[in-house]
Amino acid sequence: MLLRRDLLKWAATGLGAGLAPAAAAESPPAPAGAPVGAPQGSTPPVPAFDLSAVVDKARALAKKGYEAPSASLPGAFSNLTYDQYVSMRPKAGTALWAADNVGFAIEPLHRGFLFSAPMAINVVEGGAVRRLAYAASQFDFGKVQPPADVGDIGFSGFRVLHARGARGLVDSAIFQGASFFRALANGQNFGVTARALMIRTADPKGEEFPAIREVWIEKPALATDALVISALVDSESMTGAFRFTLRPGEITIIDTECTLFSRSPADFYGLGGMTGMFLFGPTSRHSADDVRLGAYDVSGLQVLNGNGEWLWRPVSNPSTLQVSVFVDANPKGFGLLQRQRDFSMLQDDEQHWELRPSLWIEPITDWGEGSVELVEIPTDSENNDNIICFWRPKAVLDPSGEASFSYRQFWCWTPPDRPPLATVTDTRVGRIGTTKRRRFIVEFAGDAFADPVASHDVRPMLTASAGAVGSLKTFVSRERKTFRVLFDMDFGGDALSELRLVLENGGKPVSETWLYRWTA
Repeated sequence: MLLRRDLLKWAATGLGAGLAPAAAAESPPAPAGAPVGAPQGSTPPVPAFDLSAVVDKARALAKKGYEAPSASLPGAFSNLTYDQYVSMRPKAGTALWAADNVGFAIEPLHRGFLFSAPMAINVVEGGAVRRLAYAASQFDFGKVQPPADVGDIGFSGFRVLHARGARGLVDSAIFQGASFFRALANGQNFGVTARALMIRTADPKGEEFPAIREVWIEKPALATDALVISALVDSESMTGAFRFTLRPGEITIIDTECTLFSRSPADFYGLGGMTGMFLFGPTSRHSADDVRLGAYDVSGLQVLNGNGEWLWRPVSNPSTLQVSVFVDANPKGFGLLQRQRDFSMLQDDEQHWELRPSLWIEPITDWGEGSVELVEIPTDSENNDNIICFWRPKAVLDPSGEASFSYRQFWCWTPPDRPPLATVTDTRVGRIGTTKRRRFIVEFAGDAFADPVASHDVRPMLTASAGAVGSLKTFVSRERKTFRVLFDMDFGGDALSELRLVLENGGKPVSETWLYRWTA
């Protein structure tokens, strides 16, 4: 079920996925060999669709000056309010392929409100390409009075529906707004958002928001249970050709391949980007006068770096913008995870934060040198995605070159590749009395803690870049299989401190490494 809070959040971040799900009629098939996106009646012969054609388009586009697409709309759609936009609905039975028994259906999304930029949608059937044409007859416009003759105004994105047994066709993924997209696994609510390409995120020079200009969606076969989507991405400084292979299920997998080009030397772009929300929780409860115990899509960043070390960094809602950089080479995986799956620890009957997806990225090819970057932005609203994560390559992409990457996304409850060590299950931070000192509790969970012999020699190794550690204590629960570390920090006049904690036995780690940035 899509809730108002999610719709407002998507609007705030450029995503309108659930706002106005639209279904369009297919345009009549173009003549055999008609070019991709060609208007009806054109006949120049071209080869059947192939990803290389999208790569060639991106390469050619990068050699030209950037031209922003026209976002103009007929008057009735040009200044829609939120309520007007959400009132527009597709008529029943109009989703593409819904009656074809191929396991998937596509619902193009209407333009308007914050989503006026067009996305050209093409479908590929038997190698032949045709563009989806907008038809006003496919919509119930609700509170909007459409013009008498709308014409073909195109779409702002599309929704992917997937057949889930007796439930029929249900939400699986949404592509809309810049280069944003979302997916979920069985039983989940939409939460964390992915980005195909990020440019100068949190940079003082200002961020670019690349956009998906055109897509080619290949009609699937029921036996494959996979949907292939190719996309052309464009921005002021970069272009890219992407191929997404979507496989929904208990874990929804999206294999991503991309080839990137630049119009000018690109030294700050991001791959595997994702955003989530953290308003308040056990790590930061300032100004949280709320009946709920927490409000967050994601609880932390996990990284499996190139050296094989598992890192866990809880996220928070800071008082000032924070950017954390984890320098690495050929990372093995990273992602924003929701580790809190207990409703009683959140107490939100509407949002059900415990049902939000975790998103884990595993590179398929070597990514070379670079860094995983985490951005935490202050927010006073749960409608804002204030937690951002991405991989930033170190190498500069020059206009004369190109760069190719591939990786696998896991939209899941728990990533399939998990630490063979104790993991952090809770991080709590609070003030001690009326002083400026802070108390921390970090809880690790692992089967070894049920064994009194195995856990006897476990020692917490804690360091801080600033401040003095005091009152360090440990508490082991055989029943819960947990090892809790309590410690106090006196930061004095320091404004920032990087904390690091790992459990060791005989000088070897028995837990993932807990990292935390404290700021005044």
